[in-house]
Amino acid sequence: MSFEGEFDRKMLEAMVCPVTQSTLRYDAELAELVSDSAKLAFPIRNGIPVMLIGEARKIDA
Repeated sequence: MSFEGEFDRKMLEAMVCPVTQSTLRYDAELAELVSDSAKLAFPIRNGIPVMLIGEARKIDA
């Protein structure tokens, strides 16, 4: 579970991008899980990752 805005690193290791099935990078500053390969950032709300493509933010990097 998340505490005070921090994301559980063990949960991150088990999660993959729903588009590319690639690993995700945790951005603590923006509270997002980032898929560099899909160029999408998935929000983390109240400690819960929202892995819906429609909720993802497109990124340039």
